[in-house]
Amino acid sequence: MELKLLNEQGQAASNVAAPDTIFGRDYNEALIHQVVVAYQANARSGNRKQKDREEVSHTTKKPWRQKGTGRARAGMSSSPLWRGGGRIFPNSPDENFSHKVNKKMYRAGVCSILSQLAREGRLSVVENLSVDAPKTKLLAQKLKGMGLESVLVITDNVDENLLLASRNLPNVLIVEPRHADPVSLVFYKKVLITKPALAKIEEMLA
Repeated sequence: MELKLLNEQGQAASNVAAPDTIFGRDYNEALIHQVVVAYQANARSGNRKQKDREEVSHTTKKPWRQKGTGRARAGMSSSPLWRGGGRIFPNSPDENFSHKVNKKMYRAGVCSILSQLAREGRLSVVENLSVDAPKTKLLAQKLKGMGLESVLVITDNVDENLLLASRNLPNVLIVEPRHADPVSLVFYKKVLITKPALAKIEEMLA
């Protein structure tokens, strides 16, 4: 598999050889969907809470007598049928939303995403990416010159200048290879990988 090596003007200067086992796999939509959904589900904090009949504020006094009113019988205002009553099956904060995905499946899903990005021309390689000062303007100008607006940058070492310069760019995310998650790979329009980071990715997913 050959990946495009971009220069600072965003033009393809040459190609970089990449293993087919990572960047040349078939597109497996079902596996990608499972990996992305599992990653999002595992990020949920599970802190939602609803009250049951016991926890809502209510009185135990019977609203009206049992017979003779023509209305349905009622015991107390905490009934789930009443406005302000408790929920029958309330959400609890200890609810577990996690999905289990095997390491082999996760790596295969990430490889399938990278392979599809490479086929669509959305994945490129660059020698290195850095800025001289922690200025958002400098990084924005560099990415604009390369024709990159919405981009995930994977670099082997995120230095302080690059991190500070990217924080105010809403469509730019700079991460190390170990933090390149499947949701970000799918979300951003372009993926830019530095050469040292490419070697780390090959080592991680081999």
